[in-house]
Amino acid sequence: MHLQSLELLGFKSFADKTIFSFHEGITAIVGPNGCGKSNVLDAVRWVLGEQSAKSLRGDEMADVIFNGTDTRKPVGFAEVSLTFTDCAAELDVDWHDVRVTRRVYRDGNSEYLLNKTPCRLRDIQSLFADTGVARAAYSMMEQGKIDMVLSSRPEDRRAVFEEAAGITKYKNQKREALRKLEATEANLLRIGDVIKEVKRQIGSLQRGKATDRLAAKTGGQSPTLPDIARRSANSRYASLAQAARVARDRTCPMSRRDRACPRIRTRNPSQDRHERKRTRRTANRSGQNRHTNRR
Repeated sequence: MHLQSLELLGFKSFADKTIFSFHEGITAIVGPNGCGKSNVLDAVRWVLGEQSAKSLRGDEMADVIFNGTDTRKPVGFAEVSLTFTDCAAELDVDWHDVRVTRRVYRDGNSEYLLNKTPCRLRDIQSLFADTGVARAAYSMMEQGKIDMVLSSRPEDRRAVFEEAAGITKYKNQKREALRKLEATEANLLRIGDVIKEVKRQIGSLQRGKATDRLAAKTGGQSPTLPDIARRSANSRYASLAQAARVARDRTCPMSRRDRACPRIRTRNPSQDRHERKRTRRTANRSGQNRHTNRR
């Protein structure tokens, strides 16, 4: 696989459609200062997904669009296309040629195309992973970058060797999987909060339903707190009275009359003795009255 051509339209100093054809054996672009060498390199990095306007020597992405001159009007968009050939084996695709296009408008909207078909930036990055073709890969070396690589820290040089070894793709997949796991954990925490809130609402609804049933039994009026307290006290009193009757039946069996009208007697033996004396006096007086009547 090798770079076949670079096509620019409205990108920086290339107002008109310009095509660079790279035949086999071409490895560098040279020229005097101000001829546009850096613009060509910026175009390659930009079409491969560069998102930093500062890396392209601008303040915003719309700065890559040709702004016009004294004799030329500015254009409304910028477009760059890269064409690669002999890609079937290297990229594991069915196409012999692959054309990558990026277009940006002055309102900030942009789009990516793969063989003239709209696609995502992620699709382009996945296609060229581990091939050395990327916005920051080792396949593009601008002026001064070789010295930077040689003088950089071992950690920085490691990225270049990993790209050449072909493991960058798997590291990106690992990073994506970890990001999905973190998002899933956050969703699980959110679901837990939602479940707690729903349970709280269910408890409130159940209490409201019980209140409605009680209001229906009382004639459609909602019971007040004193009514609820009174009903609770009555229910408690009934339970205690039933327990007292059971305990009394077990300790001292009652007569049939007492069972028909259950009451707890609290009189002591002296009161029972006085009652018996009063009953005898009443009986004696009744007998004397009957004897007098017979006479």
